[in-house]
Amino acid sequence: TAHRTKKNAQQQLTEARTKLNAARDDRDNLSTYAAEYEAWVKHKVIGDEQRLDLIEDLEALRKRNRVLDFKYAIAPQAPYVPVPALDSGNFELKQSAMTLQIDLLHEVQLINYFDSLRSDIKGLFMLDQCALERTAATAVLSAQLKASCSGSWLTIKNRSAR
Repeated sequence: TAHRTKKNAQQQLTEARTKLNAARDDRDNLSTYAAEYEAWVKHKVIGDEQRLDLIEDLEALRKRNRVLDFKYAIAPQAPYVPVPALDSGNFELKQSAMTLQIDLLHEVQLINYFDSLRSDIKGLFMLDQCALERTAATAVLSAQLKASCSGSWLTIKNRSAR
């Protein structure tokens, strides 16, 4: 009986040490990633989708005249399923599919536009594809190219956040 009691006590001690080490690892991870997590929250990647903010930011980008003009469409938010599959743990990945029609003078404007999209607008945009087509320009400052692009606006929701 004493031998069995000692064995059970050793097993409980081993389990307690394992839990203590896991708690220490969690504490270390929290301090390591807390600043990065807060930056993602501030950049509106983690949390509820801020569609109105996105639309206002796109209109502000239009006013900066990075391109001649653009039109966009944003689909309703849906679950994002990455390929290959990803265990997102306590986080729910969401996407809003977007299409963009962009009038350009030259190709570099498209690169500059996406640089502005990435740096000036809060959120995370993932570009899937773009197709460029020459247009029959009628004036010097009219569109020489039309870009048709598609992608997704991504958000991450912490399932335990309230």
